[in-house]
Amino acid sequence: MDKPALFLTNDDGVEADGLQVLIKELHTQGYPIVVLAPASEQSCSGMRLTLDNKLELEEREDLADSIKVSNGPPLRIFSLGGTPCDCAIVAIDGGLNAWAPEIRPTMCISGINQGPNLSVDVLHSGTVSAAREASLYGMPSIALSLATYEHSNFEESLSGMISIIDACASKLPRSPANLGRPEGSKRIPKGSDMNQLVMSAFANGDLILNVNSPRNWNGSIQTVRLGCRWYRNAIDIRDIEKYDVGFKVGASKIVEEDITETDCNAINSGSVSVTPLSSWPINHPLGMSPELMEAATRSSSTGLPAWLH
Repeated sequence: MDKPALFLTNDDGVEADGLQVLIKELHTQGYPIVVLAPASEQSCSGMRLTLDNKLELEEREDLADSIKVSNGPPLRIFSLGGTPCDCAIVAIDGGLNAWAPEIRPTMCISGINQGPNLSVDVLHSGTVSAAREASLYGMPSIALSLATYEHSNFEESLSGMISIIDACASKLPRSPANLGRPEGSKRIPKGSDMNQLVMSAFANGDLILNVNSPRNWNGSIQTVRLGCRWYRNAIDIRDIEKYDVGFKVGASKIVEEDITETDCNAINSGSVSVTPLSSWPINHPLGMSPELMEAATRSSSTGLPAWLH
């Protein structure tokens, strides 16, 4: 069956294994693919933009040729010397139309990221930020992460991630109706029930999905809220009074609260977690209301969001 085109990006860089695995699987399954990803790793870059500097663009025909299947759908891969959000903006605000006009994406997929994007991570993540940036331009978007650094076996839970992409793609119009947001804040979700309203919000780009897969996947999916994850000892306290040392921000300890029906708990139980996020702050005219967020996080019997059924 003819499948809609997808725009892929990430924060680990255009040559990252997670992105390559995702491109290959989606291309093999018949999705036309256009990629614009950072030329180098941009992890934890948040929504940083590159201002007043020229960004170098390169078409990576070598990568595309190594993945393409005979008589497969279109596949174009580009790199940009900028951040994940730079990539989303350049791609959607004219770049893809100029460089790959034969591929008109229905949706943005950011990832697969190496490492978790759970709880507070979504505020720093370049992977999530690229998906959010694309959604701010009116393109439905999903962020994907493998929530471990212990291995890079992206294939293990890939089928779970693809099932989420398939479910979204089957519900969306081929051409994003809100691309570029021509009506600004006047275009609000429409529908006769809460599931239709949530689906409309996702199609408008007012809601994104943040997906994490666990270290060892048990085959299940859970739609859940964000959990509570605390980073302790970000710096070595012994260096506080040494003004001439270079500080390295990290965390010697991560503490997760045991809260049911959250992304942290879902990952720890071996499930793929799906967490709906409002693209806009809640006090923005297009911010998701508590009622819509509750409906967005309601799970179906398969574990996927109920509004995708």
